[in-house]
Amino acid sequence: MRRVGEQLQRELATLIRDEIDDPRLGMVSVSAVEVSRDMSHAKVFFSTLGEAPQADASLQVLQGASGYLRKLLGQRLQLRHVPQLHFKQDHSLEEGTRLSALIDAAVRGDRDDSE
Repeated sequence: MRRVGEQLQRELATLIRDEIDDPRLGMVSVSAVEVSRDMSHAKVFFSTLGEAPQADASLQVLQGASGYLRKLLGQRLQLRHVPQLHFKQDHSLEEGTRLSALIDAAVRGDRDDSE
């Protein structure tokens, strides 16, 4: 399942970049793909550059194109069954940036207190 997920991640990143021509789709990066045990469903985690409205528009575009992307995956990959694609926004980059900023602020506060 892990290898199939990694292969789906690579192929989807290429397909989204090359095949989806929608101006609402921003800079999308496929960060992970989790495939269910029976290989019938795949959660595709993606992140975008930009604000929340841009990410929501990208999610709508990807959900609308999921059938098309699944068809293209079926043509490219030699799988018995291509899983249904479920797109989810990956907020880990934003959370990491937020936590880093909080840590930096705490370190600055400690330095100010010690001086």
